[in-house]
Amino acid sequence: MQKRQEIIRIFWTACALLFVLGMITRPQTVFEGAIFGLGTWWNIVFPSLLPFFIVSELLMNFGVVHFMGVLLEPVMRPLFNVPGTGSFVLAIGYTSGYPIGAMVTARLRAQKLCTRIEAERLMSFTNNSSPLFMLVAVAVGMFHNAALGPLIAGAHYMANLTLGLLLRFYGRHDPEILPRPAGEKNTWILKRALDELLAHQGQDKRPPGQIIGDAVKNSINNLLTIGGFIILFAVIINLLTQAGIINLIARALGLVLVPMGLSPAVLPALASGLFEMTTGTRLASEAAAPLLHRLVAVAMILAWSGLSIQAQAASMIAGTDIRMRPFILVRIAHAILAAFYTCLLFGPATALNQYLIQPVFAPLFAARPISAWSISFLSLLILFVILGLMIFLALIIILLTRLRILILRPR
Repeated sequence: MQKRQEIIRIFWTACALLFVLGMITRPQTVFEGAIFGLGTWWNIVFPSLLPFFIVSELLMNFGVVHFMGVLLEPVMRPLFNVPGTGSFVLAIGYTSGYPIGAMVTARLRAQKLCTRIEAERLMSFTNNSSPLFMLVAVAVGMFHNAALGPLIAGAHYMANLTLGLLLRFYGRHDPEILPRPAGEKNTWILKRALDELLAHQGQDKRPPGQIIGDAVKNSINNLLTIGGFIILFAVIINLLTQAGIINLIARALGLVLVPMGLSPAVLPALASGLFEMTTGTRLASEAAAPLLHRLVAVAMILAWSGLSIQAQAASMIAGTDIRMRPFILVRIAHAILAAFYTCLLFGPATALNQYLIQPVFAPLFAARPISAWSISFLSLLILFVILGLMIFLALIIILLTRLRILILRPR
């Protein structure tokens, strides 16, 4: 084991030395990559994720996650075999985009609100591409066709939800058992959820102003880390492209994917998407290949998410015992399943979307550009709507269960 760790360290040391050599020999390439990465972070990632990071910190500090943990336990446990607190990760992970699902999962694990196995399940299927990134940036900005948005997003989410349902069998015999929230068994579940929320707020003695300040400070620190990864990988991709390594990776991928029927024109996009998602999706949309092949490439890139996103997720869980291996394996499965769903939905979904969506949303997108800040606040609105719907669904299920018990109870 120790020898293996030494080999890994030597490998990363060699990579670092090669990176330094590339910086010395190709300073212009490094500069251009850094400028591109900085622009991507400042203009897109920072305004898109900052509100979500702050809101997630606030909701966790004010005990909303504990409230949802009690209330949504009857929903999340049968479906995904995760605690009710996972509902918050599910909602924010499916509305904000990478890598906030990993960040919130790490917080739940640090607070002992889920076991390690449950955290690995959550992290694996709640990290998604942002819905508005797929609907606006990819469909409208890259493909210039708003009707493709629901197809791209639908295949992406269907694949991840399918994996979430399958992951309930991962680590079924989990030896770690966490205590359930305190409260009488026969007490109405809404009261127990409120008691849990108030109990958490009673334990946090910080004034509201300090809680908000800490939320902003932690969010900025996390986004600075993400920005560093984005700039680093933008530079790496530029250097690898100049060195011809991207083309070599594309040829290697072609040995597997071309016999399966995928057009060789999308292989450079897949090779770039292996490292960075945004660059790969843009190249895939511009490839000289049939539309279905370009959509399949985009589906695989978005699902894989790129080594840049995976490095960001790894940094978010660095202080916990959550393992990265399940996350990476699920990303591979997500890429395969998303490509399958894209092929399955391409025919009927494209015709339906063209009829229903294009006339409604295309004029809106064509009228004026949508800023990243407006996208982020629209995403926040969707988040709160989803949270409200999840709580409402939980109350309905609990009410129906209680009525069934009352009806069937012997008189």
